[in-house]
Amino acid sequence: MRTGPVARAGQYAALVAYLVFLAVPFLWLVSTAFKPPRELGSLHPTWIPEHPTLANFHQAFDEQPLLRAALNSLMAAVGAAVVAVLIATPMAYVVARRRTLLARAATGWVVVSQAFPFVLVIIPLFLVLKNLRLIDSVAGLVLVYVVWSLPFALWMLVGYVRAVPVELEEAAAVDGAGKLRTLVSVTAPLLAPGVVATALFAFVTAWNEFFFALVLLKTPENQTLPVVLARFIGAEGVADLGPLAAAAFLATLPSLVVFAIVQRRITSGLLAGAVKS
Repeated sequence: MRTGPVARAGQYAALVAYLVFLAVPFLWLVSTAFKPPRELGSLHPTWIPEHPTLANFHQAFDEQPLLRAALNSLMAAVGAAVVAVLIATPMAYVVARRRTLLARAATGWVVVSQAFPFVLVIIPLFLVLKNLRLIDSVAGLVLVYVVWSLPFALWMLVGYVRAVPVELEEAAAVDGAGKLRTLVSVTAPLLAPGVVATALFAFVTAWNEFFFALVLLKTPENQTLPVVLARFIGAEGVADLGPLAAAAFLATLPSLVVFAIVQRRITSGLLAGAVKS
């Protein structure tokens, strides 16, 4: 359906406003990270630092173990993304292809589970991890992230599986391909964009997660990056603004890099529903 010039102009205006809404906080964060203390306390702040400095980055690394925390976050995020995708992909195929009452109930439970607050599940998870001797460990945190991201990952992948025409699998079966061969050679390549998009979702969710890491990790050597970033705020609530901005800027880079690498896959994955059989 074609849109008139006024409607199209409104769409572009809304898109620009949304981009500004996303970009302004990040640009201000970058600007703050390179400002010296005198400019941070200025009554008339500027977007571009007048005397840019790297002192905030040096101070951030001196005050907190950022590299160790980033490594812990990376292990937790990658582990959660890989395990969640490996579990959710075959589950999504079964739910999408076998439209039984049980499959519909599973889909409904996935949607309802996303409404549960963190506080509701933290105590049962803590007790389970305590019995498994996984408290204060990255492995235990990976298990929690997998449990938390699995429902939404399953919900995403179900939509991608349903976008793959069933006729392709039937044609492969007619040609003599078995069920496993069909899944590996026909269905799996078409699901690749959706799998990448789902894995990125699980990675970013685990990378930015704070509450579970704060409760389950007690040893400073095991804590993740979001928990370490909170240490730049003193007991009285006064933030060490320069080092905090520098550390936060570095913490956002992995997500941006991963997104830049796989953005083509994500785009094609989002358009997977447009496949017409």
